[in-house]
Amino acid sequence: MQVHFGLENLPDFKNTVITVGTFDGVHSAHQSILKQLVTMADEIDGESILITFHPHPKHVLQSHQSDLKILSTPDEKTELLKSTGIHHLVYVPFTLDFSKISADDYIEKFLVNNFHPKKIVVGFNHHFGNERKGNGTMLRTAGLKFGFDVIELEKQVEDEIAISSTAIRQFIASEKIEEANKLLNHEYTLIGTVTEGKQLGRTIGYPTANIKPLLSEKLIPADGVYAVKIECSKGKFNGMLNIGNRPTVKGIGQTIEVNIFDFNFNIYDETIKIFFHKFIRNEQKFDGLEALKNQLLLDKEMVKKIFIS
Repeated sequence: MQVHFGLENLPDFKNTVITVGTFDGVHSAHQSILKQLVTMADEIDGESILITFHPHPKHVLQSHQSDLKILSTPDEKTELLKSTGIHHLVYVPFTLDFSKISADDYIEKFLVNNFHPKKIVVGFNHHFGNERKGNGTMLRTAGLKFGFDVIELEKQVEDEIAISSTAIRQFIASEKIEEANKLLNHEYTLIGTVTEGKQLGRTIGYPTANIKPLLSEKLIPADGVYAVKIECSKGKFNGMLNIGNRPTVKGIGQTIEVNIFDFNFNIYDETIKIFFHKFIRNEQKFDGLEALKNQLLLDKEMVKKIFIS
């Protein structure tokens, strides 16, 4: 898969089958569509192209009122899309100016001139261009002029995409990480930088790495303790992660801390990737550090059993 940022240096595409969308989370319904995209491209000895946007259009068009949290950062999305078999992934910067392109210009100057499509796959209720005036009918009419076919997804397929995205966000926000993972068809991930904390964990035998997410708009799972996998420069490890306010030590503000098993390396300032595997328990306040230490021992034993089974 080739990844392209912006429209300035795109290759001279041939016989392309394209689709456009945010594809946030690259969940199972998205994967199904992209599989069809690849198949259609192979049938005409062509190239499959996914055109996506960053930042998320809602964060630009509704910047003062959108509370949408994204399921995948560009890096995460790129990694997930590698397994779909698509030939090209194109990130288009989404700006207010871009949103004001007329529907006609969107088709000719954006889609046709840049991607030379033979087939365009769109949603059942697809709209585009300034004030979303473009629609499937306009796209099909343009197809007669510019020589491309329009393949419109069935309504139930588009509904499944929307329902899946909504359900995934709800599951992640309500401790149901395993249910979210089933819909995603992969483990939910978080990429962040390791920052220096108060190192209280070291004093009770459970050193933790404090994680600062790379993007503030990334959806953070519900507070609590999780069984996680960690990927960093030193390799891949198992561990347990806590999200919350650390009530036992009177913490202020939400923190994300991961205890990496069998690990004794300095990874401050390093970017690491966390895979959420299973929710263990809610965060709770204990009567002192000794009680917390005892609970962490139980948590660790449970998490190790989960990864062994």
